Amino acid sequence: MPNLISSAFYPLLGDRVYGPIGKAIDILAIFATLFGSATSLGLGALQMRGGLHYLSDAVPNSGSSGITVALIIIAVLTVAFVLSAISGVHKGIQWLSNTNMVLAVLLVLFLFIAGGAVFILNTFAESLGGYIAQFVPMSFRTTAFFNDPSFLSSWTIYYWAWWISWAPFVGTFIARISRGRTIREFVIGVIVVPSVVSMVWFAIFGGAAIGLALDGKIDAATIAGTPETSLFAVLNQFPLAAVTSTIAIILVAFFFVSGADAASVVMGMLSSKGVIHPKRWAVVTWGVLTGAVAAICLLSGGLTGLQYAAIVSGGPFVLVLIGLCFSLFKALNAEPEMGAEPRTAPEPGRAMSRPSGAPSPQQMSGDSPEQSGRSNQ
Repeated sequence: MPNLISSAFYPLLGDRVYGPIGKAIDILAIFATLFGSATSLGLGALQMRGGLHYLSDAVPNSGSSGITVALIIIAVLTVAFVLSAISGVHKGIQWLSNTNMVLAVLLVLFLFIAGGAVFILNTFAESLGGYIAQFVPMSFRTTAFFNDPSFLSSWTIYYWAWWISWAPFVGTFIARISRGRTIREFVIGVIVVPSVVSMVWFAIFGGAAIGLALDGKIDAATIAGTPETSLFAVLNQFPLAAVTSTIAIILVAFFFVSGADAASVVMGMLSSKGVIHPKRWAVVTWGVLTGAVAAICLLSGGLTGLQYAAIVSGGPFVLVLIGLCFSLFKALNAEPEMGAEPRTAPEPGRAMSRPSGAPSPQQMSGDSPEQSGRSNQ
């Protein structure tokens, strides 16, 4: 089946995924991906501008001059991730991801040591316990008994919508590079490991910032008012501030470039009937559109405009995700239990292949049913 979001609905909708319903699902996926990536690109530009301002007062961080700097950063990042995207998954995207990991590990180890390892470990343990205890009540919090829902809208709903807008292209891209993996391997590698890494990351950076605030070295309320510069305000309190801030700026750039180039490839796939290797012009077009949307949102309302873009794009896709849950459940129930047939060794640089004879409702090919029928003839 084609590598499309609509293909995942085949267990639920059958051949209707090739009609208007399937096309509507894929259009929603492209829409969510475009605005979700643009939101990330805009936020990355604001954060990089804040970091450059911390390194040099000559870089403006507000006003019309600050907007100009952010637009220049967006243009540079757009060129970077378009070039990375057209270079292929095993070249640009893989190199950026590996470089990201090395720099991120170095920065987080530095902050873990300099920020007080014992306090950070205590913060991690206590925060994890608080998260588990409050997970259910906070999931149902709607501020029904409060007249000020600003935190719920500007934080909870905004981040939910933003993450949901990343779902179509992240899921499609991971599916592309994970073909042949078992569900257990997929869950561990895509959900468990990233969740643990995120917990450690937030514990170290958040713990270091909370420690500084408790010691009176930073004003937490002031820093919270300017989220694009809060990271650099924390790094500025430790040794080698210029070096760590520079690494942080490079990390932000690489993180958003590696995400946006994958998004450009996926949007090229979704708009090209699910082909694994979309045409370069399609990838470039979607990359340029992502940069343009980020610039327009930034000009129309700054951070607020980017937040609205994320909510508008991610909101409708919630319905698609709910349908995907039912479709996956139905597909797994219909899947025959696999035997203990050994899998063949994968080719270098490729995922292990699916056992021969196993049904694959989402096999990664761009052939439509009509094309498959002609090939069988």
